[in-house]
Amino acid sequence: MKILTVVGARPQFIKVAPVSLAIAAVPGVSEVLVHTGQHFDANMSDVFFDELGIAAPRYNLGIGGGTHGQNTGRMIEGLERLMIEEKPDWVLVYGDTDSTLAGALAAVKLHVRVAHVEAGLRSYNMVMPEEVNRRVTDHVSTLLFTPSAHASTILRGEGIADDRVLNVGDVMYDAARLFGGRATQRSELLARFGVTAGDYVLATIHRQENTDDPVRLAAIFDALGRSGRPIVLPLHPRTRNSLARAAITPAANIVVTEPLGYLDMNALESAAALIATDSGGVQKEAYFHRVPCITLRDETEWVELIDLGWNRLARPGADDLAAILQSSPARGRDDVMPYGDGAAAVKIVDALVERTR
Repeated sequence: MKILTVVGARPQFIKVAPVSLAIAAVPGVSEVLVHTGQHFDANMSDVFFDELGIAAPRYNLGIGGGTHGQNTGRMIEGLERLMIEEKPDWVLVYGDTDSTLAGALAAVKLHVRVAHVEAGLRSYNMVMPEEVNRRVTDHVSTLLFTPSAHASTILRGEGIADDRVLNVGDVMYDAARLFGGRATQRSELLARFGVTAGDYVLATIHRQENTDDPVRLAAIFDALGRSGRPIVLPLHPRTRNSLARAAITPAANIVVTEPLGYLDMNALESAAALIATDSGGVQKEAYFHRVPCITLRDETEWVELIDLGWNRLARPGADDLAAILQSSPARGRDDVMPYGDGAAAVKIVDALVERTR
């Protein structure tokens, strides 16, 4: 059995690692890893393959930097060519990026079975390109691997048949369990940024709804500055460019760094007093480390974390972000494990093998 896996962005490199390891452990199952090039910066891409022990992609399409339509169209063309050449039994896609949508559309038009990892998430905000990507991908996929019972319920409510929906748990929880012990020595990392464990905020901002809206972007950075707390900010290339266009200079209490690898990010997350982010993956990593999180958005797909009290929404430009950042959020509930048992990757591979017989 041959699986062609499509990845292109930072969160997908993390998610693919435990699944690729699970594939490699099954005799007779092979994987062709394709990097679309959506994240082409070495700090957003190469470092993850090195740190997590993922084999270098067999193919790199080198597609990135264009509009959503340009990128998706070029990716479909490149992926279609590879699928015709490789003749996979399954195409495996992750999450909600342009790479996800391109992989799913290229496969379904060639009548190749599609499996979607992290299916069933919804923000119900169709302005978000991610929401469009995930909805279309879910409805053309053969198998939908959900991270939670809530996600499975959403898919069934949209009319997707029960036998296509499998709640396997969250592969990012698999990754946290597999690679957490490799994290960089925290003391050295914190010293590099001049912060103390339990006394700083870790922030990440990259979503289009924040970076492409000068009012929201200014509100976020004004709040980070007025909070007065030490803040470590790994800066996404998109955000860096948006700050330059809007002539926004981060305040003196914000330590700006280049994007970090998975291990360094996990070390910073685990030692933070609070995490402020618009990233879905970082929201979950905060929970895995049991660190309170503020989500800088109007909604979140990870509603379980809101319900459990580990996460709260803070709307840039509407809520008083500085006051929220200055507060000391209470820890959430620990008596529920919404994202499985850390064996999602094995369940995914077992299901693909079973459905291929």
